[in-house]
Amino acid sequence: MSDFDGLDLQAVEDQLDDETEGDSGGSQRVVLGVLDGSTPPGEWLELVDSGAVLVLNVEGDLNELAAGFARDIKEGGGELMHFRGFLVATPPGVDIDADRLD
Repeated sequence: MSDFDGLDLQAVEDQLDDETEGDSGGSQRVVLGVLDGSTPPGEWLELVDSGAVLVLNVEGDLNELAAGFARDIKEGGGELMHFRGFLVATPPGVDIDADRLD
């Protein structure tokens, strides 16, 4: 038991809590939606900025529909990928792994 004499378990627990919370306050979420022009681009951007991952069913021209937020997501460090009729958008630090698509 002498190995644990100087161990501050509360400090270790606090450190673990801090590491798992990240920028999103510990709440991670995936938002499903439809990209059809009915939602203002700023709403999609706010969601990604808050740490959410978007999975949007594209109904229309992707380039036109995503023009209002795609560049901001990319410039902010996020990722975008069009996959089987869906646009996936992630915040910074969340990578889209497409290795299994080959």
